[in-house]
Amino acid sequence: MSALDPIDQNLLRLLRLNGRRPNSELAAEVGLSPSSCLRRLKSLEDRGVILGYTALIADPQATKVVAFVRITLERQTEDAMRTFEAAIRKHPEIEECYLMTGDVDYILRTSAETTAAYEQIHNQILARLPGVARINSSIAMRDVLRRAVPLPRPGAPAA
Repeated sequence: MSALDPIDQNLLRLLRLNGRRPNSELAAEVGLSPSSCLRRLKSLEDRGVILGYTALIADPQATKVVAFVRITLERQTEDAMRTFEAAIRKHPEIEECYLMTGDVDYILRTSAETTAAYEQIHNQILARLPGVARINSSIAMRDVLRRAVPLPRPGAPAA
């Protein structure tokens, strides 16, 4: 992925603050014509910088149970990991998945309306994933902080 210029960085900063901001407002704030602004946004999407748009839900009643699930595989071979990762992609109930270093292989995030509904996810999906040796779940009690992905500060070295 090529480096982001200051206009791209500013566009991303503005979208993080309000992802539903009209293109005409974005264009005016970064000093572009609306058509140039749309082209830049399309380029950021095509390059994989912007993966999608989402809503952060503030109402704790909207999703009552959030579970962070630590998965340890029986084997950490490339084939076992590829099979596991392909399997989790088939289940929209698994909202996030991270390959980890340390004492577990993966951390997943899932949510459900109730603990009983999470138990179904655990029994019907998680426990049946291929190659799983151990599952350890933690239920979140409440949100303390959620943010969109932070952007590098202008002038900071690229990763």
